[in-house]
Amino acid sequence: MLKLRISHSARSYVEGYNQGWLVFLILVFIGISFATEKLTPYDRAFNEPQQDQRRDLLHAFMNESLNVIGVAVLPLFGGLLVLAPIWPSGWPLAFQLLLAILISDVGITLAHFASHRLSSLWRLHAVHHSVKRLYGFNGLMKHPLHQLIETVAGTTPLLFVGVPQNVLMLLVVAVVLQLLLQHSNVAYFTGPLRRVLAINAVHRFHHLNTAEEGDVNFGLFTTLTDRLLGTAYFDSERTIGTKDLGIASTPNYPADYWQQLMQPFRRDKT
Repeated sequence: MLKLRISHSARSYVEGYNQGWLVFLILVFIGISFATEKLTPYDRAFNEPQQDQRRDLLHAFMNESLNVIGVAVLPLFGGLLVLAPIWPSGWPLAFQLLLAILISDVGITLAHFASHRLSSLWRLHAVHHSVKRLYGFNGLMKHPLHQLIETVAGTTPLLFVGVPQNVLMLLVVAVVLQLLLQHSNVAYFTGPLRRVLAINAVHRFHHLNTAEEGDVNFGLFTTLTDRLLGTAYFDSERTIGTKDLGIASTPNYPADYWQQLMQPFRRDKT
């Protein structure tokens, strides 16, 4: 009996985990990210604040708080969204998370791609592209409505097949960590895995300030959907600096947090 209780307790800890530790993990990773950007920067100019620190912190806090709240209220819906309960709940948690990442990556990538094709979505997405430097927090700088659109696109297929809440919560953490990595100002490994993984060296090309150059590399976790769309691109000889970033057609895009929230709904829409 004691053995069964210990086994059940261990399983509950691994599969249920303490969500407070996930918040702690994110904070530790953010600290490591900033420290690494100082030690091994891709471009030292990206480390120089441009009166954007408070704004980016507000974006990060608001958007990730909404993510956590969204996952927390899912149990209220019960199984209403489940169309085919075929999620492999018996798999080890790590494999379930990997599967969730691969499935959500397709939906998020397609929503991202559509945001560069449809003006109504672009007006929301432009907030993210208005940055004048690339560092970790840029990944968390999104209009909350656009984040909602990407979240729905990435999680709806998972909800239809009955993904558990604990896997969704881990997926939220994985997305946050990947966004930090993908936008980080760190010169890290860019070997052959860049053909598969949407790392920062690949994603920088997406932030080039013209549609002719920047409409590439839409993937969040991988480049697989980009390869199917024909939008995967990398040039090992190209160096990207602050002059290459932003939105060429709107160089004076609002930099204030509240103005950015309202900009998509103004008459001079971008």
